[in-house]
Amino acid sequence: MTVGSYETNLAGQGLRIGIVQARFNQDVGHGLLSACLAELKHLGVEDEDVLLVTVPGALEIPLALRKLAETLQFDALIALGAVIRGETYHFELVSNESGAGITRVGLDWGIPIANAILTTETDEQAEARMAEKGTDAARVAVEMANMTIALEDLADASRDEDEDDN
Repeated sequence: MTVGSYETNLAGQGLRIGIVQARFNQDVGHGLLSACLAELKHLGVEDEDVLLVTVPGALEIPLALRKLAETLQFDALIALGAVIRGETYHFELVSNESGAGITRVGLDWGIPIANAILTTETDEQAEARMAEKGTDAARVAVEMANMTIALEDLADASRDEDEDDN
């Protein structure tokens, strides 16, 4: 038996990427954004094919992602932010609800979303992870956008074959 496979594609040329960045924990957010934009450029995504939207905090990210998804103008979306543990339960609420909202938008709209909202115990942990996580978010967005496009093309080809058989 021969098993087909999809090869990972990190070519960003022609892809449109929407980014939603939380302004809360602004220094970490800027570090995430800087690394993300540098990697998108490295992968071939053009500056004019990237739209950045900022929101107050992590809980507002899912709504902004949904509004971007509704435009049908993007191949992938990226969520950037940092939730750093404080002394109250608020950390768990923000972390869990923002993550669930992001997942829901991606599944409801069939669009890849790279979730790069750091959830850390300390500012130092967030600062240590921001460059790597920002870079990873760009790579995930491009890879998943290309995979989604390829699988949609496969589905379209299958429908075309079915129509030809009728």
